[in-house]
Amino acid sequence: MERMEQNAGPGKVPGMFLLKSLLFSYILTAALLAVLAFVLFRLRLNERTVSIAIIVIYIAATFFGGFVTGKRMGSRKFLWGLLMGGAYFLVLAAVSLWAGKGDIQMGNSFFTTLVLCAGGGMLGGMVS
Repeated sequence: MERMEQNAGPGKVPGMFLLKSLLFSYILTAALLAVLAFVLFRLRLNERTVSIAIIVIYIAATFFGGFVTGKRMGSRKFLWGLLMGGAYFLVLAAVSLWAGKGDIQMGNSFFTTLVLCAGGGMLGGMVS
């Protein structure tokens, strides 16, 4: 796997690099959620504020993941950022399914989260 990553130049992204970018996004998400939990504990934020903060965290994490992925690419950065954001959402949905024992609502918030994650990753790729 290391050999494949060493031979990859601009325009060639190995699967391991995408996994590393995804891991980076989830580490960033965990750190930001920990900060949010601390702020929630100290300031006793209302539910609406916490929901907005979680949305901002999703967008920030996918933006930076898309940025890192796009930086590695030589072309079609927006597409790789979109792929990164989509992968982030798929993992998020899978964990939600697993944690909720398969009881997931396919409502507006599900698709809104998909668009926000994919859009954040694509924007990060475009900016890189």
